[in-house]
Amino acid sequence: MSCSGCKGNPEIGNHLVQTNRHPCYSADAHHKYARMHLPVAPMCNISCNYCNRKFDCVNESRPGVTSEILSPEEALQKFHKVKAAIPNLSVIGIAGPGDALANWPKTREAIVRIKAEDDSMIFCLSTNGLLLPDYMEEIVELDVKHVTVTMNCLDAAIGAKIYKHIYYREKKYVGEEAARILLENQLKGITWLAQKGVLVKVNMVMIKGINDHHIPAVAKRVKAAGAFIANIMPLIPASGSVFQDYPQTSMKEIQDMRNLCEVDIKQMKHCRQCRADAIGMLDYDRSEEFRMHEEPDKLAEASCQLPKHYTVAVTSKHGKLVDQHFGHASEFLIYQYINHKFILAEARSVDKYCNGITECDDDAEEKQAVIEAIADCDAVLTMRIGRVPQKKLINKGVLVLEYCSTVESGLSYALTQLAMKEAI
Repeated sequence: MSCSGCKGNPEIGNHLVQTNRHPCYSADAHHKYARMHLPVAPMCNISCNYCNRKFDCVNESRPGVTSEILSPEEALQKFHKVKAAIPNLSVIGIAGPGDALANWPKTREAIVRIKAEDDSMIFCLSTNGLLLPDYMEEIVELDVKHVTVTMNCLDAAIGAKIYKHIYYREKKYVGEEAARILLENQLKGITWLAQKGVLVKVNMVMIKGINDHHIPAVAKRVKAAGAFIANIMPLIPASGSVFQDYPQTSMKEIQDMRNLCEVDIKQMKHCRQCRADAIGMLDYDRSEEFRMHEEPDKLAEASCQLPKHYTVAVTSKHGKLVDQHFGHASEFLIYQYINHKFILAEARSVDKYCNGITECDDDAEEKQAVIEAIADCDAVLTMRIGRVPQKKLINKGVLVLEYCSTVESGLSYALTQLAMKEAI
């Protein structure tokens, strides 16, 4: 593996050997190696308008979400369990659910404990970058060779639209002042770490109408600062966030932007926007198998009580991913669980529940036909759903599950949730 930006820095050349086993930094590695995110960092020091961190939310696959918070001691215990079950585990990462550096003592302790027992692991962390100047020397001393920084703009005026506020050195900042402090610290940290041989990945959340026009400038600047790779990600409108009603950036728009920016900096094109407790291959999250605080006996008992038949309605644009808002679906894929497997039984056409974001929670009577179309189903699996249709479906006895991954993994998740519902 070669990299023109690595010339003159033998440290980076050495790190590339490890990068070949890092599924987030290497497109080839994500087919061969597994990663494990340890949710030991619950606190965050900035408030992003696209974020709504729900700790106990197993049905969402996006950054900032986890089903549990671990102490450093529990993190080590969980590492032992995962390593025994997943021999191709190569990366230990800390990606929240808050910010790794806002919880630095716990982040550092978790890394130190695992490194003391297994130094073959690749250690990495993700941060918003606000505290990078405070801890960048310790990061290097810990021999953490991969750091991801989420940096969405260079202009404080744009940043003021993305961030509500920051907490920095025991003081709250808002508006452009907050954005300016954050941006300066991000660039200072990225530059210093890169000079020390750390491979820096820069995440950029592409938000239509806010920073989409600005992404190429960010890509050029972080490359100049020494960043190794960029990851342009779509906005996932999180329910309860300021941007909950913003349109999700399409993958075509993302790919077009990646192709444009690839001229300046290497692009990560296989990101899955993982949860803060993700475990396993990028395409197959096994975090549910390894929860420390779950009641395994109850789950096992529920699984044994599965009926012979379930019906699940799925919203999907092309039948591969659960990637469509409930209100935007013109058809539902109906899957039936029979004889221990799901089969696609039919596609039911409907009029869209809403024709615009502002209408999705409108309680108009004519929308009832969409609800009735899947009222016979046991569950609906959808990327997002408004409050009104969600309530209507629940009143019909339909289990509503928000999910954002493959249809296959979503159906597996739906099966578990239906089993748990039966057990209650």
